[in-house]
Amino acid sequence: MPSIHRLPELLINQIAAGEVVERPAAVLKEVLENALDAGAQVIDVQLETGGVRRILVSDDGCGIARDELALALERHATSKIDSLDDLERVGTMGFRGEALAAIAAVARTTLTSRAEGADHAWKIDSAHREPTPAALNRGTVVDVSELYYNTPARRKFLRTDATEFAHCEEVFCRIALARPDIAMQLAHNRRVLHRLTAGNMRARIATLMGDDFLEQAREIRAEGALRLTGFASLPAYARNRRDAQYFFVNGRHVRDKLLNHAITEAYADILHGSRYPAYVLFLELDPAGVDVNVHPAKTEVRFRDSRGIHQFVFHALAHALGGTGAGHVEAQMPERETDPAPIPVDINGRYPLPSERLVATPGRVAMDSASQAYFSFTDGASPPPTAAPTIGINLAQSETANGANDENPLGYALAQLHGTYILAQNAQGFTLIDMHAAHERILYEKLKTVLDGTPSVQRLLVPAIFSVSPAEMATAESHGEILLRMGFEISVAGPRELAVRTVPALLANAPIVDLLRELLEELREYPASEAITRRRNDLLATMACHGAVRANRQLSVPEMNALLRDMEKTERADQCNHGRPTWTQFTLADLDRFFMRGQ
Repeated sequence: MPSIHRLPELLINQIAAGEVVERPAAVLKEVLENALDAGAQVIDVQLETGGVRRILVSDDGCGIARDELALALERHATSKIDSLDDLERVGTMGFRGEALAAIAAVARTTLTSRAEGADHAWKIDSAHREPTPAALNRGTVVDVSELYYNTPARRKFLRTDATEFAHCEEVFCRIALARPDIAMQLAHNRRVLHRLTAGNMRARIATLMGDDFLEQAREIRAEGALRLTGFASLPAYARNRRDAQYFFVNGRHVRDKLLNHAITEAYADILHGSRYPAYVLFLELDPAGVDVNVHPAKTEVRFRDSRGIHQFVFHALAHALGGTGAGHVEAQMPERETDPAPIPVDINGRYPLPSERLVATPGRVAMDSASQAYFSFTDGASPPPTAAPTIGINLAQSETANGANDENPLGYALAQLHGTYILAQNAQGFTLIDMHAAHERILYEKLKTVLDGTPSVQRLLVPAIFSVSPAEMATAESHGEILLRMGFEISVAGPRELAVRTVPALLANAPIVDLLRELLEELREYPASEAITRRRNDLLATMACHGAVRANRQLSVPEMNALLRDMEKTERADQCNHGRPTWTQFTLADLDRFFMRGQ
């Protein structure tokens, strides 16, 4: 058995470097964070061959005194904390005092720095550790070259230069997003790729993530004991990868399961499927409320009040993303003096039967009355005699359309286009509404409200009987209680047949057999009732999709106006359950530009 002995200091540092210096991007991260802690206002980064050959970072910070340069390359030497109390309230990016020592153990490292008030700069390298005079106006230059030159085995695990540079660029962008007040530049192989001037958060995000992100995002601003700011994308901007997700805690970029869960829950009602939102969010709190000393790379944190943090982030995002269709338009309109009158709902939350419909006639009075009614979009009756034209309408005959005002931000219906879209005129210009997507969101929100209590059900005069596979039969029997809570009373009608006797009142006119087949298919994926409860909203989304008005269903003008009024008072009406937009606005200015009026 070998005897116990002390490891050489160099080997200790190289072992530590394995955790801190995983790749060139890790080196860049540590050096940039040191520049931030030094109060830099301008940072210049130059990379060669993905950062493997060279990483050169210059800053105009406070600099390092001559007598402290050698100490800066030693392990556990730092100017940022002195006691346990300091560690529990870390307000700087770095604090452990091991990054530069780890870097110097696996790469040729040179520090050149001029402290404030010093006559000139001093230079030290990792090989000789003896300061020598140097030329530098102010700040610090960290020059790291030939990464892993003395540990070739580690160098073999590095990827291509392009891959390593991509990781370095990502680190640069994270730091740049966290500190828009700092001017930063990034060059690779002497080619400048980013030249960022100091500015505000919106401008920095637009530069790094594109104007299209800001156009499809909601601004987040929630303040109290905590503060959450930034931008979160609408579902229409969702991506198939998590490559545009940035969350900062007190300026530090983190990847935290708790925060990810809060964000996922906030998007649960508006983004279904394997799509991911984009966001840039900044959470600020008392440093004593978060422990940043839980991960070698400091990318994970631990909160003192994890539940409170989760709820704060969730509610802030849900509130910002849960705007109604009216709220979306109001952001582009002057504030109105009064809110529109609430639209009455019957006890079951359903639209009146066809016989209860109002007959539309040209004129404002008829339109205003229609806007107060609900209509059965999904009934099987033939289109009413007042069905809207499918290609256009004489605007001169519609006083309501001509008198569109801010009280009804989505406007008043003019026509139904290709059996799919509603054309409406409002004070800003006109809107286009996807009637199926809009009705799907409305039904989904109503189903959630109704099913939180005892759902209203519609008993079928003649049970709907349909054939099923053995797997579907087993699923229906094992999940009968869940289906009953949703409003479906199902019984066995034969060896391979099921009979549906009741359905939710809101879905009385939906294609019940198709809906139940899809529900049974989804229920088969959930092995336990607890999982079903957690995925209830997915099931409700399926029900709403089947219950929503279908394409080519001709709607009357009053029916379309009722849908618009319902959108204006429904949360998250800007997008359907799958994250698609439900409507879009075209302003008079858009039309004037298109037809080049005034040019």
